[in-house]
Amino acid sequence: MPEYDFSGKVAFVTGAAREQGRSHAQHYARHGADVVVTDIGENMGTVPYDLGTTDELEETASLVEDEGQEALAVQMDVREEAQVEAAVEQAVDEFGRIDVLANNAGIATVSDLVEMDEELWDEMLDTNLKGVWLCAKHVGKHFVDRGDGGKIVSTSSIYGKVAGPGSGHYIAAKHGVIGLTKTLALELAEYDVNVNAVCPTGVDTPMIAGVTEAYGEESLETATEMTGPWNVFGDGGMIEARDITEAYMWLSSDAARYVTGIALPVDAGMLAK
Repeated sequence: MPEYDFSGKVAFVTGAAREQGRSHAQHYARHGADVVVTDIGENMGTVPYDLGTTDELEETASLVEDEGQEALAVQMDVREEAQVEAAVEQAVDEFGRIDVLANNAGIATVSDLVEMDEELWDEMLDTNLKGVWLCAKHVGKHFVDRGDGGKIVSTSSIYGKVAGPGSGHYIAAKHGVIGLTKTLALELAEYDVNVNAVCPTGVDTPMIAGVTEAYGEESLETATEMTGPWNVFGDGGMIEARDITEAYMWLSSDAARYVTGIALPVDAGMLAK
């Protein structure tokens, strides 16, 4: 990866117990940032696979420290405003500031919209959209109060730009993240805050493995039948967490100081078809 410089900065990473969030946290630390790592640390009622644990979150904190930086691990449910506000306050108390919000936390479940029950819809939208807003709200308030800028990067999806059968609640949430990103970019521009989103194609993670195990291989086949393979290169397979981390690093850095309000595809050509 390029030699980004986050020296003296603090990154706040949600969904950091494993894979993409862990990769982001490690790389912020590798480039000089102290890192606040957060995760729910328990399972959710409608999610049929195991979510990140508190032990895994502590392991991420240890990996940050292995990079020579300070870490703070906080168990936090992005759906609960009181928990988000408290975690942001704890981070500022510990480090004095937050410079980057990496809004990574998210879940995936599968159901046709006409068969979907309300709990499945609500848990998805509360996690993948409301949670993104709550974290941006409270870290954004900190940026406004401090007055010297900041970076917000959120994970949308290629399905924030297109649609497909079987995951309408996920697609609605990820479209919402892009609308939220564009609006926040305009509202926070006067405070020198950059707000952007990343739109991954399929990423080889425990979440995807959990969805496949819970719903069967046909769930992934359904997800891609409208757009084809995840990747136009090679065997068409999924990409890796580090590929998304690269986009996070750039959008969080001074190299992207005039980039705001975009939804950057990291899609291996999927949306070009």
